[in-house]
Amino acid sequence: MPQTPDLRHLISVHDLTAAEVAGLFRLAADVKAHPEKYRTALAHKSLGMIFEKSSTRTRVSFEVGMVQMGGHALFLSSRDIQLGRGEPIADTARVLSRYVDGIMARTFAHQTVLDLAKYGSIPVINGLTDDLHPCQALTDYFTLTEIFGSDLSGRKLAYVGDGNNMAHSLLFAAAKVGMDVAVASPEGYEVNPHYADLARQDAAAAGTKLELTRDSKTAVAGASAVYTDVWASMGQEAEAQKRIQAFKGFTVDAALMAHAREDAVFLHCLPAHRGEEVAAEVADGKQSRIFDEAENRLHVQKAVMLWLMAGVALPG
Repeated sequence: MPQTPDLRHLISVHDLTAAEVAGLFRLAADVKAHPEKYRTALAHKSLGMIFEKSSTRTRVSFEVGMVQMGGHALFLSSRDIQLGRGEPIADTARVLSRYVDGIMARTFAHQTVLDLAKYGSIPVINGLTDDLHPCQALTDYFTLTEIFGSDLSGRKLAYVGDGNNMAHSLLFAAAKVGMDVAVASPEGYEVNPHYADLARQDAAAAGTKLELTRDSKTAVAGASAVYTDVWASMGQEAEAQKRIQAFKGFTVDAALMAHAREDAVFLHCLPAHRGEEVAAEVADGKQSRIFDEAENRLHVQKAVMLWLMAGVALPG
């Protein structure tokens, strides 16, 4: 079946407008406050969930979200479908488009998600690739709107750590919500220059500030939110010891948090390695919002599925 002209996907936050992000946040807030309104919104619809990378939060939040809205989710690991035996992604996309109403993919290569969207005829949601993690970034800024109010302009998010998929998506999303953003990474672990250039374009268009630095204290100074992620992501386990050495001085601890605003909060996409990228005193301290953030994956992704799979209009 050919793609329809109005078919939308969630591949990158860079592809969304600021108005769409704001609308998704309003819809997520309504879903969270009034889940009963959406109990049958995805009735008789199915979501195919492709997992090359395992996950706690991604699988549970998407699967539970579909069930709570009357739909059905199918867990498809690379061992369960023919992708693991060399079937072309184009064929998988075309076949799944005949069976299900949407695809969520959590993969290694970003091209896999791009190809699923290119060759399929149903909405594709990027559940994570080695390049981007849009659902998490949207959730992170949605969580900040709950804490600081819907207008985040003039505030700053500081990311300390590996310039990975999480950093890229946080850079994109900051401009969409009007926040300044600073990323501090050690030499050799900076954000991808391609994504940095796109994020600078977004920031220039939005009138926000973007800073890339190797000084974590500079990044955190004046921040309303301080963010970090594991130093060795899935697939980088062999580099773990090397990365621990490279990231010395990049642990988010109480001393580093002291450079942020007094009302600053700590965020982490989880899983967290206490004693490495974050000190236990911060992860489990009064400034931490990591479990509110984890819960909100459910609500934000339900909003995304309602928009893409059910055609629910985003509130203006």
